[in-house]
Amino acid sequence: MAKAAAKWKEDKPAKAVKAAAKQQRRIQKEIARADTRPKKREEKKRDSGAMQAGARLYPVPPFKRQHQRKPGSEARLDPAPMYDAPFYKGSGKLEGKVALITGGDSGIGRAVAVLFAREGADVAILHLGENDDAATTLAAIEAEGRRGLAISGDVREAKFCRDAVAQVVKAFGQLDVLVNNAAFQVHSPRFEDLSEEHFDTTIRTNLHGYFHMAQAALPHLGKGSAIINTGSVTGLDGSKQLIDYATTKGGIHAFTRSLAAHLVPRGIRVNAVAPGPVWTPLNPSDKTAADVAEFGAQVPMKRPAQPEEIAPAYVFLASPQCSSYITGEILPIVGGHD
Repeated sequence: MAKAAAKWKEDKPAKAVKAAAKQQRRIQKEIARADTRPKKREEKKRDSGAMQAGARLYPVPPFKRQHQRKPGSEARLDPAPMYDAPFYKGSGKLEGKVALITGGDSGIGRAVAVLFAREGADVAILHLGENDDAATTLAAIEAEGRRGLAISGDVREAKFCRDAVAQVVKAFGQLDVLVNNAAFQVHSPRFEDLSEEHFDTTIRTNLHGYFHMAQAALPHLGKGSAIINTGSVTGLDGSKQLIDYATTKGGIHAFTRSLAAHLVPRGIRVNAVAPGPVWTPLNPSDKTAADVAEFGAQVPMKRPAQPEEIAPAYVFLASPQCSSYITGEILPIVGGHD
């Protein structure tokens, strides 16, 4: 009897193992059949289409082949970036505030400027000499019934940043929101092609610029103020052709979290938005014309974001009514995750 019981104890686990393995193989075969089954026409159509989940339809690749000289012009982009968010209704979330946006002449910066104005803020923008784009953004701010100011200069220079902040405070009497958004990006096919000058330009624009602007603005920011930094999905995932740019964006994320912790006692919140591909002059002035034509097609939504799809996140992080308990966060807006 004892020998029979022992044999039963040995056989029972062996049978369970065989049964589990057989079950796994059966499931494997079912999936293998599904993998080889021809897709229905509607499935193919659905798989190849870009996701449209907004208030209006957005352009999808392939786009016209195009390339621009730095720093890039929004007026020359085809199709034109969509920034005016006609279905977005303001509700006074930034009433009485003054905001300063670097790189505010085009792209994400322009869309943020428009929505900030629609929410009741006066808005100053900094730009690197793109006067036509800056004039368009100023007109859009004023069309929302708010005051605007455009200042041209280089955020790599600490003195310019201090002077720009002083001009904003003199013009509007205060400063409540700083958006660090200006950036430099040019890809390198090989790491050996990344020159010291190239690397230094990216570091000084994307990191020094944020540092200088934050230091210049801080004496004017009070309790309830906000700093919002533009990070990037490359700062989260890295990028094999944008090693320098991804390095700065990862640094911006760390800068955001560190400065947020430092400023908690002063009641100033610091957060970052980390976009994926966005249809702005930054990328057509970086990528080859062929790559621009397929820009954004690699994400699950199969299209780049339009600036107006990113801008509401900045409103959310700037508004004390919306995000008073949020600081030190990195908000990814990347078109879905595989």
